[in-house]
Amino acid sequence: MYECFYFLDSGSNTLKYVSLVTLTVQNALLGLSMRYARTREGDMFLSSTAVLMSEVVKLATCLSIVYIQTGGLRQLFDTLRDTIIRQPIDTFKICVPSLLYIIQNNLLYVSASHLDAATYQVTYQMKILTTAMFAVIILKRQLLRTQWFSLVTLVLGVVLVQLAQTSEQITSGHGPHQNKLLGFSAALSACCLSGFAGIYFEKMLKGSDISVWMRNVQLSLCSLPFGLLTCFITDNTVIKEKGFFFGYDKFILYLILLQAGGGLIVAVVVKYADNILKGFATSLAIVISCVASVYIFSFQLTFQFSVGALFVIFSIFLYGYVPTPTTVATTYKV
Repeated sequence: MYECFYFLDSGSNTLKYVSLVTLTVQNALLGLSMRYARTREGDMFLSSTAVLMSEVVKLATCLSIVYIQTGGLRQLFDTLRDTIIRQPIDTFKICVPSLLYIIQNNLLYVSASHLDAATYQVTYQMKILTTAMFAVIILKRQLLRTQWFSLVTLVLGVVLVQLAQTSEQITSGHGPHQNKLLGFSAALSACCLSGFAGIYFEKMLKGSDISVWMRNVQLSLCSLPFGLLTCFITDNTVIKEKGFFFGYDKFILYLILLQAGGGLIVAVVVKYADNILKGFATSLAIVISCVASVYIFSFQLTFQFSVGALFVIFSIFLYGYVPTPTTVATTYKV
């Protein structure tokens, strides 16, 4: 009997650390890959179409999971009918985060085009701050004093990183093809949208008995029209002249799969890991991106950038730290 419990615990720990490593690799690879895809030589692919195709991949994956869970094709169609068609108000509500996610993903491509991979990774961690703020406002969630301190530390770290990059741009005389302010603004906007959409989606998940996979099916079905509309609003001329898949190659297909798989990996991490392990994964991804950027993109790792990155990493660890009941600090609400 003890052996049975040992193997169950061992299996749980294995899934926990496998999901941790997978999320770490995915976080690091996504930032580096998006940066490389937007700065390499050759025809530039359309980011709007890449975002749309990512949603198609997510929809196909979640439909496959729901198909396996329901046990057949007929059961799948019955579930889709009962969840989507017979609950139009609920389906309409899910359109809100769908639209926000589409805009957010396009903003991330803009940010990756104007920021180096390391700065992009660090700046995007501001989504922890926006998520916390919306959690307090929408979900009425309380945060510990240490968590508020970690959010302030996060902001200071990002400011240090941005000041370091601004100084480097002025002194190094890089060409006008990169706009650091535009890249930072796009990343910050994506953080705000990510925070609101994530908390909104969490509230819908906890307010119903619909599975997370079916919710993702709803999200993708609502996102596809918005994504298609975005393609033809922003890139209509290029699509007509050169085609929907202009600039695509094997690397772009890999990037689409990587971005689509991110949401699924997070779902596994949330199930088998915890906030501290997610902090490890995100922090390690930043370190990997910084080190890799030095060799891949000739990124100059300055002292100011290093201090800012350490502030961000420390804030992530601190935010995920939960004191024991005997030492819990006073909680505050905004």
